[in-house]
Amino acid sequence: MPISDYYKGLREKIGSELLLIPSVAAIIRNSNDEILFQHPRDSQYWSLPAGAIEPGETAAQAIVREVWEETGLFVNPTKILSVLGGEEFRFIYPNGDHVEYTILVFNCEIVSGGLESMDGESVELRFFSEENKPKLALPYPDFMFQKLFFKDTYFQPLNYDE
Repeated sequence: MPISDYYKGLREKIGSELLLIPSVAAIIRNSNDEILFQHPRDSQYWSLPAGAIEPGETAAQAIVREVWEETGLFVNPTKILSVLGGEEFRFIYPNGDHVEYTILVFNCEIVSGGLESMDGESVELRFFSEENKPKLALPYPDFMFQKLFFKDTYFQPLNYDE
């Protein structure tokens, strides 16, 4: 669903003014360690499967819903990889709406389903190697796409005694 009733109601009140939106994005790898990207309708850039958190929804519920709507895949979010936001994550939609996203990026494992845009938002879904990822609409940091970033051994607890 391109815009929910909740955000549509806000837009009716504030027009195209800047709206801060809590959001989620998914990094989903296939068995070849390629990452899934979606090409949204009316955009020249690619994106991770992503979207806004709706009122009453947890971030984990939002990522499962958004991934299913945009890709036809059911996923299990296994880890928060990063929390991103600020001026770099401002975006102006073709209709003139201004947004600034605060994004919780999840590592997600595919549980079931097949690649198909359920809500019509994605016109193309494709897995890319991390070296050949497409041009993205938002400036996600490169480290999130590196395979090493997904290994549990990469995350070491901080030792405050040293």
